Amino acid sequence: MASLNGTSHNSIDDELDFSDIEAKYRVDFDDGFDSIIVVDGVPVIDRSKLDKLLAKISKEFSRKGAVIKQDDIFVPWDDNVGKSKGFIFVDLGNPDAAAFAAGAMNGHPFDAKHTFRINRFTDVERYANIDETYVEPAVEEYRPKEHLRAWLADSQGRDQYVTYRGDDVEIHWHGKPSQCEIAYAKKNWTELYASWSPLGTYFATLFRQGVRLWGGPSWEPQHRFAHPLVKLIDFSPCENYIVTWSHDPISVPANLPQGPEFFSPEDEGNNIAVWEIKSGHLLRTFPTTAYENEDPAMKKQMQWPALKWSSDDKFVARVTPGQHISVYELPTMGLHDKKSLKIEGVVDFEWCPHGEKDKEDADKPVKAEKGAKKRENMLAYWTPEVANQPARVTLINFPSRTVLRQKNLFNVTECKLHWQNQGDFLCVKVDRHTKTKKSIFCNLEIFRVREKDYPVEVVELKDTVTDFSWEPKGERFAIVSSNDPNLGNPGPGITIKTDISFYQLDRTKNDFKLLRTLTSRTSNTIRWSPRGRHVVLATVGSSTKSELEFWDLDFNTEERREGQNVKEEWGSGIQQLGSADHYGVTDVEWDPSGRYLATSASAWRHTLENGYAIWDFRGQELEKLILDRFKQFIWRPRPRSLLTKEQQRQIRKNLREYSRAFDEEDAAEESNVSAELIAHRKRLLDEWNAWRARCKRDIAEEKRSRGQKLNGEHHEEEKEEIEEWIDEVIEQIEEEVVE
Repeated sequence: MASLNGTSHNSIDDELDFSDIEAKYRVDFDDGFDSIIVVDGVPVIDRSKLDKLLAKISKEFSRKGAVIKQDDIFVPWDDNVGKSKGFIFVDLGNPDAAAFAAGAMNGHPFDAKHTFRINRFTDVERYANIDETYVEPAVEEYRPKEHLRAWLADSQGRDQYVTYRGDDVEIHWHGKPSQCEIAYAKKNWTELYASWSPLGTYFATLFRQGVRLWGGPSWEPQHRFAHPLVKLIDFSPCENYIVTWSHDPISVPANLPQGPEFFSPEDEGNNIAVWEIKSGHLLRTFPTTAYENEDPAMKKQMQWPALKWSSDDKFVARVTPGQHISVYELPTMGLHDKKSLKIEGVVDFEWCPHGEKDKEDADKPVKAEKGAKKRENMLAYWTPEVANQPARVTLINFPSRTVLRQKNLFNVTECKLHWQNQGDFLCVKVDRHTKTKKSIFCNLEIFRVREKDYPVEVVELKDTVTDFSWEPKGERFAIVSSNDPNLGNPGPGITIKTDISFYQLDRTKNDFKLLRTLTSRTSNTIRWSPRGRHVVLATVGSSTKSELEFWDLDFNTEERREGQNVKEEWGSGIQQLGSADHYGVTDVEWDPSGRYLATSASAWRHTLENGYAIWDFRGQELEKLILDRFKQFIWRPRPRSLLTKEQQRQIRKNLREYSRAFDEEDAAEESNVSAELIAHRKRLLDEWNAWRARCKRDIAEEKRSRGQKLNGEHHEEEKEEIEEWIDEVIEQIEEEVVE
């Protein structure tokens, strides 16, 4: 038996083959060099500065997510001169970490004179033994990218808008009734809300994982930014950057992907993130600004946008209330001059917008021989009264930090800064209190920024101003004011009475003059047309009133153009064009052309008759839809025109000639509609005539077949059917009429 068992075991060992299992579970041992990288571009130092250099290198690597210790760094030395050789070896511990560090830190600016260049240690030998035989690379098939502003080339010159209802997001073309159609629709396109970028290039949607940007005719995804639980976003004016905010602080789990487009351990605990749109890279993160007053009853709501951009995207700034304004340079996001603007008590600030002329000048090269300088960025800030110091509004140039103008203010409760969109005027709305502090009144301090020494005009008002709005590209503004005793604490069902006033700059006297006041209104919102001239006064957010008033501030202009002798007086050209009502209106927005106005009632505010309506500038309703669970309506913005001022002037001059072509298109469209209607009627008539002819043929055929049957019968008498009607009197009653 022993011999038999031994023979059996030997035969089994000979039959079993473990090579496939060994190959599957084979462990490749590292040679110890795959985890090492070579970093060139390191400053040359002596041994006394070694610890400081290693600490800074470790910090720079950790900021990008490649965490290393000083013991992981080996510095080669030149013993002849006692200095380092300008490169180092770093052991990352494993090949994956080395690959990530090489990708994240290659090209990283260590300081103003040194930039890291990184290679894998194992690549050195591979590059030394590279085959020098030229192999022609495979040419990838060219796939042209869609133009992100293709909608501007629409042959019918239509605008677009987006609607968000339930889980459905739709992008619509808007034009004449026959030109309106859905351009694109998608379900569950966003989980929170949608937004356009300032120039209309990108369409942004928000998800739990972050933000997605879409664009082009096919609405393909363009970029994404991984900021979990994001709640708010803000684009820079030139669409180069985007800011995201989440109430939940940033956390970086151990298994989170690493790279320039992801958060690193250094970002943990922050709420605000700044991203570069084209590359998708994270530039910097910030915590939410905490107010010094920690009393919950006195805490202010978080200000958004928390970061404010200069008009040219060169700077972004944030305020630390009561302390300073920090201005960061783009794209490095480094603090300008490595120091903030220390301003004791500072509350708020605003950048001056660039007008069309400023943008045109910025595109032109500066001629050195004339010593010309481009206009610097300008910002305005205000500080409250502190001890014996009055409140103050200050204008400064940036980056020179030159103070241009200061204005002292007294008995100040609150200030609001309102720039005109061309940067010509700054209005500081100052809420002031009486000496007893029992009542509030308002002053408007208006800076004429384009003029020498920045003169300031004061408009004194007795009432509280609840809304202020400049006319775009104009010298007029409108305010909503009220002295209603219920203004500060309105009860349910109470409507606040307001007055609407229009002011204009009088060039002869260099002050702002009242044009007209509309009294006893309920309007609380002013919306100017983007082209100026037309304005809508709306009652928004009220449960009892929802009025819309459409006004033209240059109504007599057309009469003057036609040669009529119209005496021009201040305020005489202000004319109401129409009025309307949209129950429960929550949002009012003009389209970019200034020809149409959209009003909407959002389910985010209430659930009664949600939907939207579109009106023309005269207040005529063009479209109105009541939609359950309707949330959002936004017009797609347009970038500024590529036409020069002279070209635009020529177009306005020859507008009648262009109008003829448009009139012909309208007539052709109407005739096409008429032709289609006539063709439809003719088709119905032909079908009716064909049916009649068919019926006649059927009747004639039936008569012929019946006649043949009758002729076949012998001497059958024809019978005549006679109907007899008999009247029978059932009851007869006689009545006598007494007169």
